[in-house]
Amino acid sequence: MPNLIKSTEFDRRMMQRCVDLAKKGWGKTAPNPLVGAVIVKDGEIVGEGFHPGAGQPHAEVFALREAGEQAAGATIYVSLEPCNHYGRTPPCAAALVAAGVKKVVVGMVDPNPLVAGGGIKTLEQAGIEVVVGVETALCEELNEGFIQRIVHHRPLGILKYAMTLDGKIATDSGHSTWVSSETSRQYVHHLRAGCDAVIIGGNTLRKDNPHLTSHHSDTPNPLRVVMSRNLEVPANAILWDISVAPTLVVTTTGANPRLRDLLIDRGVEVLELDTLGPKLVMQHLFDRGFLSVLWECGGTLAASAIADGAIQKVLAFIAPKIVGGVFAPSPVGDMNIRSMTDALVLERVSYRQIGIDILIQGYLGS
Repeated sequence: MPNLIKSTEFDRRMMQRCVDLAKKGWGKTAPNPLVGAVIVKDGEIVGEGFHPGAGQPHAEVFALREAGEQAAGATIYVSLEPCNHYGRTPPCAAALVAAGVKKVVVGMVDPNPLVAGGGIKTLEQAGIEVVVGVETALCEELNEGFIQRIVHHRPLGILKYAMTLDGKIATDSGHSTWVSSETSRQYVHHLRAGCDAVIIGGNTLRKDNPHLTSHHSDTPNPLRVVMSRNLEVPANAILWDISVAPTLVVTTTGANPRLRDLLIDRGVEVLELDTLGPKLVMQHLFDRGFLSVLWECGGTLAASAIADGAIQKVLAFIAPKIVGGVFAPSPVGDMNIRSMTDALVLERVSYRQIGIDILIQGYLGS
């Protein structure tokens, strides 16, 4: 059995470095996880690596290449258990054995049944010391989308919205530019870069005509998804320009064939379903290998996505503004909750200030 001993400050710093390295693959690795690796010998880093994308070498391989002969007798820190099976690339556990490393420190055990302790077992059978559980919470948060995909067979659904202090996402006239600060919007651009898709409904498209990109040429853009049952959407929306990022429209079979053909001619992907719902859309995105999906929709679709089990995480940006308005929209529409005792309560809640706004993050119970 691997050691579950109390980690040292040096161990924690090296694992934090692994996580920082892993983030260099932000938004590029699906359906694979984000992984970083650091090789240390005599207290000095001699090799580092991260996984840049599916089909490319894993983090351990890049670290071993950089370390060269110094890997023999060294300690390697890796944020996720080394794999022990052949996929698109050879098993990393075998590569570590062949390199002669002395010790492996693992951030978290791989939830993938193809690994799930098998990599650790391979290392231990080769006489390598294995320590598991250094900065595990940090490593699990890094790969929460991958964990959701492997364990629950669905992408991680993240509902993001910005609202005023009195709970409004727009004025009663519908004006919403901007609720949150520039700093918060930059944070959202970074979040989009790390997600595989971002979803809105037809109403948001008509009102806001958004870009839904990361707004940076050197960062990935998600697949932009529009859900529209009747396909009654503008023919000249920004999202129909796919030169920057791809767009998928999900609608019902036979809806607005003229506009459907126009979108297809422009290179927009159109998916027709007999019935349109958040769960079915998430299943489609799971089948495409996606890990994390960002919902930036209005209140009606947000309520439907929550009720359909498509949302697991909530990011609420609260701006220090008050707009009032009896008919001003809220971030989540009617969920038929009539008693406060029936309210959905977030778990693992955290708070942070971003610019002048407060970000509340939490998870919906399963």
